[in-house]
Amino acid sequence: MKTAITSIKLQKNLHHKLQQAVINDEYGMRGKNKWILEAIEAFLSLPDYPNLVDIANYSDQLKEMISLRFPETLMKKLDEAVIHVRRQYPAMEGVKSNLIRASIIQRLIRGTTSVTE
Repeated sequence: MKTAITSIKLQKNLHHKLQQAVINDEYGMRGKNKWILEAIEAFLSLPDYPNLVDIANYSDQLKEMISLRFPETLMKKLDEAVIHVRRQYPAMEGVKSNLIRASIIQRLIRGTTSVTE
């Protein structure tokens, strides 16, 4: 399976909460990528996800850099999501990073249960 690597910046506090959630959900530190990919899948399945992307738009506070490895199928979904968000918010900067950050925030808020449960 082909993969793509992307890097995003996180707010220091968000990065800390992410690390705690990964450990608490028993993914282990090597499972951070999997946790985030699951968060993105769940986020993109929300019918109103384009309206929720703006919660992650705080570029002046981003300090922590993380790299993620995406399967090609999820990268295509993410690219399509960028187009959907751009249609609603054409002036938004860094849409893909905001989508990933919003996915993390939503999973932290909603917990580990999937949208279908």
